[in-house]
Amino acid sequence: MVYLFLADGFETVEALTVVDMLRRAGIDCQTVSIQQTREVTSAQKICVQADVMLHDMKDCDADMYVLPGGIPGTPNLRANETVMELLKKQYKADKFVAAICAAPGIFSEIGFLKGRKAICYPSFEEQLEREGAVLVREGAVRDAHVITGRGMGTAIDFGAAIITALAGEEAAQRVMDSVCYRKL
Repeated sequence: MVYLFLADGFETVEALTVVDMLRRAGIDCQTVSIQQTREVTSAQKICVQADVMLHDMKDCDADMYVLPGGIPGTPNLRANETVMELLKKQYKADKFVAAICAAPGIFSEIGFLKGRKAICYPSFEEQLEREGAVLVREGAVRDAHVITGRGMGTAIDFGAAIITALAGEEAAQRVMDSVCYRKL
């Protein structure tokens, strides 16, 4: 099971592209509201109803936790103690965590990226490097059980990296082919 956390101000494309791709690949993915209601509003003022509430996830067994970027979505995720506890527990168990755009900044801040290859939105690159990440110039990168993505324009690459990690490269390629994705 993959859980993708949603906070008010999330980046629409980064969140929903990943959910769409995982479901096309047959990977169970649920969106999780960290708000007081299941309704979460993106940075682009698009309202989404999450599948579950954060308080319902006390003892869940996740294959992966995913953080979309967006402002103020990323700072809202960072400020949530429960989300931080879940991420740290997942990371400590060597289970997958993934973040795109501004959200890899959370990973670097809590020590997940030290010595790891990573990518993020360009304005956060200095922070990642300062906190020990090895910056790469790719749409998405996996280093062990940590996956990071650059931003909205690479959401498909990020989704494919997640699918590859969980179901293999062939499954990711099937989804990419089904959505007519081609690198130009």
